[in-house]
Amino acid sequence: MENNDMDVLDLDAIGRRLAAGVLDRRSFLLALAAAGVLAPGTGALAADAKEIVIANWGGPAADAFVKAWGPLVNQKLGCALSIDGSGPSAGKIRAMVEAGKVIWDVCDASVGVALLLGSKNMLEEMDYSIIGSKVRKEYQYKYAVCNYIFSYVMAFNKTAFKDRQPSTWKDFWNVKDFPGKRMLRGSCIGQLECALLADGVPPDKIYPIDLPRALAKIKEIKEHTVFWKSGSQSEDLFRQNEVVMGNMWHNRTNLLRKETNGAIDWTWEGGVIAPAVWLVPKGNPAGARKAMQFIEASLEPEGQVELFKLIGMGPSNPAATAMIPPELRAYNPSQPDNLAKQIVINEEWYGANLTEAEAKYLDIISS
Repeated sequence: MENNDMDVLDLDAIGRRLAAGVLDRRSFLLALAAAGVLAPGTGALAADAKEIVIANWGGPAADAFVKAWGPLVNQKLGCALSIDGSGPSAGKIRAMVEAGKVIWDVCDASVGVALLLGSKNMLEEMDYSIIGSKVRKEYQYKYAVCNYIFSYVMAFNKTAFKDRQPSTWKDFWNVKDFPGKRMLRGSCIGQLECALLADGVPPDKIYPIDLPRALAKIKEIKEHTVFWKSGSQSEDLFRQNEVVMGNMWHNRTNLLRKETNGAIDWTWEGGVIAPAVWLVPKGNPAGARKAMQFIEASLEPEGQVELFKLIGMGPSNPAATAMIPPELRAYNPSQPDNLAKQIVINEEWYGANLTEAEAKYLDIISS
């Protein structure tokens, strides 16, 4: 049997399973991609889309996204919300767009990734006639818009240290006085800054990043370090007592804090605060308009406050920030007292330097 005949039979079987309800849309699109067929992103299928597929970084964030935004999306768009928690890295998004086999409608990513991929014509421009102006102007980008605010912070297990608790990145690099395995992210964003702080660079002199200096500092601690690949892995490394401290997202640390009754905690000192963003890959299955409608719904203050309560992600909508209960404001990265202790990420630097920095960082941690 020739290959084209096999493709016809495979697609017929895939179609029957979709019609019977055995496959959801995301599985259907994955099956199309596996069969070598271009997943459609325009026309009737996009117009009638009954599911929006969001790519994020997995773990509790997957459930939190659905709980915070699912009901509103269903009400306003008539769509279900589906989460793919495998991680929308720049490389994955680029590969999908270049192959013409995009399976994600909206991705939870960084501004640096948006700047990088947007410059290569791989992302839809944000349609602010649909999205509106629910976030501050500085968080409205050409190819992305801020969906929540988070920080890279130094987390630590209090029970691992008896005499003195670590409080700075210099302590993080001090394996003599603070023994035990550490962890850093397996991607350079938010890691280079803490290395420079540990090396004595003043917070207001971090950017532009001295890449050779930062990488040399990372190399110093490599043998004592585990490099996490996903947010859920960063949590599990603490749960399994494989590390005593680490650079991780504050919202993941907050989950551990609640889970351990405060045994695992973090400091805002030397944190790197950053806007997370929604971006829309070119050729997304539901179509650009539907994706923009989802983004508009996700920026409503009620959903953003719910997301903060569920998982600690700081609201990007100022109206939502004002609605956070006073007893929870200590855990919001953008509260003035917390913000004053942190570095605001320079996304323009990452937009211009991410490809080089990431390649050299990965070479250091994998060699």
